[in-house]
Amino acid sequence: MLDTPNSHYRILDAATLAGYLATLPAVRDRLGVGPDDWRIRDVADGNLNSVFLVDGPHGGLCVKQALPYARIHGEGWPLDINRAIYENAYSERLAPHVGALAPEIFHFDAEQFVIVMEKLEPHIILRRALIDGVRYPKVPAAVADYIARASFFTSDLAASFEAKAADVALFSRNLSLQRISADLIFTDPYQTVWRNKVIEPHLAAWGDAFRSDLDIKTAVARLRAIYFTKTQSLIHGDLHSGSVMVTADDTRVIDGEFAWVGPSGFDVGNFIAHYAMAWFAKARQPGDPAERAGFRDIIAEDIVTFHETFRRRFLDIWRTEDNGGDAYPAAHFAGPAGEARLESLRQAYVDDIFRDAIGFLALKIIRRVLGYAQIADFLVIAEPEAQARAKAGALALARSLLLHPDRYPDIAAIVGALPRFDDIGLDPRPSRSW
Repeated sequence: MLDTPNSHYRILDAATLAGYLATLPAVRDRLGVGPDDWRIRDVADGNLNSVFLVDGPHGGLCVKQALPYARIHGEGWPLDINRAIYENAYSERLAPHVGALAPEIFHFDAEQFVIVMEKLEPHIILRRALIDGVRYPKVPAAVADYIARASFFTSDLAASFEAKAADVALFSRNLSLQRISADLIFTDPYQTVWRNKVIEPHLAAWGDAFRSDLDIKTAVARLRAIYFTKTQSLIHGDLHSGSVMVTADDTRVIDGEFAWVGPSGFDVGNFIAHYAMAWFAKARQPGDPAERAGFRDIIAEDIVTFHETFRRRFLDIWRTEDNGGDAYPAAHFAGPAGEARLESLRQAYVDDIFRDAIGFLALKIIRRVLGYAQIADFLVIAEPEAQARAKAGALALARSLLLHPDRYPDIAAIVGALPRFDDIGLDPRPSRSW
């Protein structure tokens, strides 16, 4: 059930935003002078919310307002505006742990469902950089550090069971956006529904194959159960190349409105999935073939860097942080033998995250190719058959990950498999062992 906006709620636009911000003393002071001196730009390019950049004599801000519907569809797709509450709560919960890896929040208005935050400039969206073939070498390690910190400090490894229970109680009410995840990731791509993109003729056989394969649907069901029952840590829930803003020296994770207490491997797999799709798309995007080939090598290297950094940072934090988590009491693992046993448990824990990540990696690829909300990495490929072939390679990888996860014991195995699926073709019938 969707909550109805309160009677004071007003949808802001570029004309009314200045007057609203002028009523907030801290915001007014940060911008400087008065509304007549502020420049406001509507920069919303996502599916759900209004987003504005505001510049004044003293500085700039980003203003995000939750709408009572999905922005891209209008009132035909109602959406709970309380998602802004969960995004703000997610930012507050992680701020002590991730620091400058996320934008600073200056003001939250629970009546207008507005978040006023740091304006990120001259940052660009990571997806744009991947499409343009511009490498930001610090990004994979920075995002890995963000996910490692978020995953560790909000898990039972660091949080008391009381704190963990409070997180579950709060974020389990983020029902509207979790319904979107349930439908768009775990359900819609494997059946025919109105939200799905109409599959182009060149890719129709692949769509039919995924929608008729009981082994795939069984693997998806297992992952669906993990997503909704494994309350491991507070996850971003939508962490991909479109929710990371970058410069050469700075990386920020944004848009935490899908926050949920779930499996840590979900964010890990989602981020890798978008790099993998960028790898498949790059071969057929516009540009010099040699430059595209070279950038694919960079993408592959960055995937390895990301996951190896995540694993190393997670383990380092666990080994060195004095934490109050209830999962592995230090008193139970005293002495050399206890420490050795605890280290084996640590390794098993991150291995389990990786196993989950493999599955979610696959589902995120499938969702972006066969389901709602296609990604620009593929869409910039103008020739329909070339675009379909790039997507087919990504789908073939996803199918293999779902059906044969044991073939991928580490991230190197996944990256090493990318070329095997690159020219898989438009016929999904297996001509080799997957």
